[in-house]
Amino acid sequence: MSGPMYEKIYEALKEEIQTGRYGIGERVPSEKELADAYNVSRITSKKALEMLAEAGIIVRKPGKGSFVADPEEQPAAAPPPSDSRSGSGKAKLLIGLVMTDFSDSFGTGLIYGMEEASRQSDSYLVLRRTFGVPSNEEEAIRGLRELGVDGLIIFPAQGEFFNAEILKLVIDKFPFVLIDRHLKGISAGSISTDNAAAAKLGTDYLFGLGHKHVALLSPPPMDTTAVEDRIEGFVQAHAEKGVVVDRDLWLEDITSTLPNAYTEENKAKDVEKIKRHLLAHPAVTAVFAMEYNIALLAAEAARQLELDVPRDLSIVCFDCPDNSGAFPFTHLRQNQEEIGRLAFENVLRLREGEPVPGKISLEAKLVLGGSTAEAARKVRP
Repeated sequence: MSGPMYEKIYEALKEEIQTGRYGIGERVPSEKELADAYNVSRITSKKALEMLAEAGIIVRKPGKGSFVADPEEQPAAAPPPSDSRSGSGKAKLLIGLVMTDFSDSFGTGLIYGMEEASRQSDSYLVLRRTFGVPSNEEEAIRGLRELGVDGLIIFPAQGEFFNAEILKLVIDKFPFVLIDRHLKGISAGSISTDNAAAAKLGTDYLFGLGHKHVALLSPPPMDTTAVEDRIEGFVQAHAEKGVVVDRDLWLEDITSTLPNAYTEENKAKDVEKIKRHLLAHPAVTAVFAMEYNIALLAAEAARQLELDVPRDLSIVCFDCPDNSGAFPFTHLRQNQEEIGRLAFENVLRLREGEPVPGKISLEAKLVLGGSTAEAARKVRP
């Protein structure tokens, strides 16, 4: 039987009562006993017992337990709810969203697209943030399943390995979709930007402005496919233009923008790191930042070094919020709302047993801002 665990417990206990395993007046298993037997939380087992009480099948006595009700002593009981989330006979689907975090630059658009799709399908979206902590991610997936969600959309935390709860979703054939990245070795649908093509587009633009020495600023790849794909696109652009890839210009340990490390102290340390990098490589005339928040760090480092952006240093990044009608950075804009919409709709399709593409990649758009200009003819000293 498919469906939330509390419904499965409800149906199993109801059948045991109807077949006589528990007679009228007999005590049925407690919340704790049911939780242990079905390996669920007490919230889930409590919900199943509450449904049985609402249906008039058991009587719950505080401090004593739950007992099989005598039908002759009960008033005409309402039929058990077809779905406790709905006051009508039609079930309202719940789709859980597990994501690291969201901001004006990235994440809010995803949620907007999902929420709009939920309205179109008369469903609801339930959000839990993980802040990039794998244990939080596991708890969120486990908790949402116990809550009874009908499907999941997951924005995985960065890391070398996927967590055990995602593997359980695959084994249980639970409907879920990944966004922003795909997990190697996992048979699961994913929807993201074509990050390699987007990074190549941004790098090509810098080459077109005459920049030959472009620094790459990135968080640790950590086997994260989105970052890996962006690096791949950056390298492809160099290869096609015949520009030698200089790994010495790469700075791949920017950590303050990660969800669990976004503090003023860490940001200040990364600004110092970028300053030292620029001073050590004076030929650099442009920076390709993997994220908007990294672009902010680069701009602050340039300011402290008294370098003008874009005259002395051009900056390109992914995503950028609108600043009063003008974009501070030239950036690759991801189609976040479409990613969110497709993710929600594909989870619903999976729930209905329909096939969905294993991997969907959407194009990003290059949007010009105030952070790029032609390379200066003279190299900075």
